[in-house]
Amino acid sequence: MIIYHGSAADIIKPDLSFARDRTDFGRGFYTTPIKEQAYKWAKRFQRRSGKSYVSLYEINETVIRNDCLILEFAGYSDEWIDFVITCRNGNDKSDYDVVIGGVANDKVFNTIELYFDGLIEKSEALRRLKYESAILLPVSSSY
Repeated sequence: MIIYHGSAADIIKPDLSFARDRTDFGRGFYTTPIKEQAYKWAKRFQRRSGKSYVSLYEINETVIRNDCLILEFAGYSDEWIDFVITCRNGNDKSDYDVVIGGVANDKVFNTIELYFDGLIEKSEALRRLKYESAILLPVSSSY
């Protein structure tokens, strides 16, 4: 499987030193199987820092599915939004190696914030969301 990472740095292999706290799926190295999405992420970094790169990685999906503890969301759901809010609050204590599912892109970030601030109900937040896919990779192994 081919996955992509868009950022302000050319990253040869997944590296947690580029990870940030309080993100949708917690601290980790975010990738996507959607090439166009990685380019969108890279353009966002280019606006901020003047640099952008899209890195490509080939992973063995069978090895990951057999050897890693995976949390996978098929789409936006109550469980997904609860997990995102927990991670964004910095309260994620899960032991997942890999998290697969939609992330709150720029278009839906505001929706998550409205729900986070208690201004809309969970059902309304879920109704407004657009699905985008991300795969949070473990960085301790080579796949």
